Amino acid sequence: MTPPTHILVGTIGRVFWMRVDGRGTFQNSLQAKKALQRVVAQGMRNLVVDLERCPMMDSTFLGMLTGAALNLRESGGGSLSVVNANQRNLQLLTSLGLDHILELDRDGNLWEAERKEVCDALQHCGESTAECKEVQTQHVLSAHQALAEVSDANESRFHDVIEFLEKELEAGTSAVPA
Repeated sequence: MTPPTHILVGTIGRVFWMRVDGRGTFQNSLQAKKALQRVVAQGMRNLVVDLERCPMMDSTFLGMLTGAALNLRESGGGSLSVVNANQRNLQLLTSLGLDHILELDRDGNLWEAERKEVCDALQHCGESTAECKEVQTQHVLSAHQALAEVSDANESRFHDVIEFLEKELEAGTSAVPA
């Protein structure tokens, strides 16, 4: 059995830090999205997603990161940095072209001072995870649409998923794919 994922968050000086402690999936990406949206709405412009304890991410979580980075750009700029990613996650991020919109810290040099303080500053994310099926389906759809916006290859890669989710929402059945 896979252990549960925890989203840990904290503010270190001028940086909002989010650590994914477990797998980044459609099940916890809405919680992470809400936390990122909340701090951007409060004026925070330096966002860090720490993947040190995240063995893998699914396309919904990747799309949520994409949408967050694009929204940050549209709302006046800033940076969404990904730190401590393992090789598998780095490969996913680069193969989807997300290295063009996210700051990928491949060398461990970004946010050096904040890295030393981060353990004391993080706490469990207070954003809710429970949402109705329709809200969850809409979230999964928007995450995949964000990925599709990044490149033509992503558009064809996620076309069927997007089409399926749009039909689910139109029909009102809102079945979220695993």
